Amino acid sequence: MRRVALCLLAFAALLPASAGAETIHFRGERVAVPAGWSVVRLDERPHACVRLDLKAVYLGTPGPAQRCPAGAMGRRRAILVDPGARARAEAQASRAPQAHVSAASDYTGLGFDACTAPSRRSMSAWADSPYRAIGVYVGGLNRGCSQPNLTASWVAEQTAAGWHLIPTYVGLQAPTSSCSSCAKLSSSTSIATSQGTEAADDAVEAAGLAGIGAGSPIYFDMESYSRTSSATNATLTFLAAWTNRLHALGYDSGVYSSSASGIADLASRLGTSYPQPDDIWVANWDGRANATGSYFPAGAWTEHQRIHQYRGGHDETYGGVTINIDNNYVEGATAGGEATAPVLPALSLLGVRPATTSVRVRVRCGWQSGETCPGQIILRSHVRLNVGGGSAGRAEARVVRVAVARRGFRLAGGRAHTFTVTLNARGRPLVEQRGSLKAHLLVAIPGSRVGRELRLR
Repeated sequence: MRRVALCLLAFAALLPASAGAETIHFRGERVAVPAGWSVVRLDERPHACVRLDLKAVYLGTPGPAQRCPAGAMGRRRAILVDPGARARAEAQASRAPQAHVSAASDYTGLGFDACTAPSRRSMSAWADSPYRAIGVYVGGLNRGCSQPNLTASWVAEQTAAGWHLIPTYVGLQAPTSSCSSCAKLSSSTSIATSQGTEAADDAVEAAGLAGIGAGSPIYFDMESYSRTSSATNATLTFLAAWTNRLHALGYDSGVYSSSASGIADLASRLGTSYPQPDDIWVANWDGRANATGSYFPAGAWTEHQRIHQYRGGHDETYGGVTINIDNNYVEGATAGGEATAPVLPALSLLGVRPATTSVRVRVRCGWQSGETCPGQIILRSHVRLNVGGGSAGRAEARVVRVAVARRGFRLAGGRAHTFTVTLNARGRPLVEQRGSLKAHLLVAIPGSRVGRELRLR
């Protein structure tokens, strides 16, 4: 993130003049504008979307209330001349922000994603919307829009207000990607492995600058592609490296893709030793706000591990503020949003019976008959991991909270039921190594949660 911002400015200042190019001067910078490129003065157009994927020169600081299309993405072409950006980036880096979000959180309900993080004013205006989750693009070579608002203070403010974040990284795309303007990953599996690892390293650095720390999920945005044999192999190799590296750095791995390409390819490796992501985010614009359907393989990613993008870019307005968004139904890991959720008497924990590899949980939905409690049961434990971020770039040991079991449920109003929650592939080895596992049990529905500390032996 910092490297890209600084290189962009350097490129703008040093670009040699070419035939047909126009040289302009802006606040001490000399810029050679290639023939045919548009020039946008942001002080005159404060709502202009700084599209990094277009052939354009932007002069000034991107505004906090840009009007961007939700689906913008592609290889970086634009030149942004913002003389104050270098000082702001260096100041932010020197502060080394502490993580405001340090674990995956639980949310079931509606969410949206927009190309650029909305301003504080816009987020406040959307407090009356039906959404409580928002996808934020933390970085990547193919991220289409600038992100002037996505800072650690913005993350702290929005999560304190109860928003759940879906951190997303738009890196190299499949060799046969539908995004013709995007930078592509290599069809060589050995190179794709290193590219996936590098993408995870960059994503963690970008997330950390935004105050999104270890324990949180990061979703890789892999747009739709043609499923040729070589493209599938390269893409799955890349995503395996992405998942492995994120886990090594203490983050949960997520993948966003089309139900007909990336998700289908991941599903084809179920039941093998392939390192599946913790969560999937399926693009299938069928208009159905749910996390079920034929595009989800039966029995896969069932423990509150799914997000469904069910509608593409369109305008919606709340509190007088219009944003172009995609619609999502969220039953997958998010970052933040837990601290301020109200505790209401809508959910009762009637009993817990822990065993060695599972927990039986009896839950009662206190809502009225005819209503349904859509929720999740999650077990978390603290694990010490060596993660990046220490002095001089060295790894340092951190204790992070990880999910060791998850399952979703839907319970009719006034009814009680006993659910069995089985430890996942991350939780079972912890019990085997320790002989017992101390964990926090959380049962949550929108607007209500109950929890209990327990030990599995």
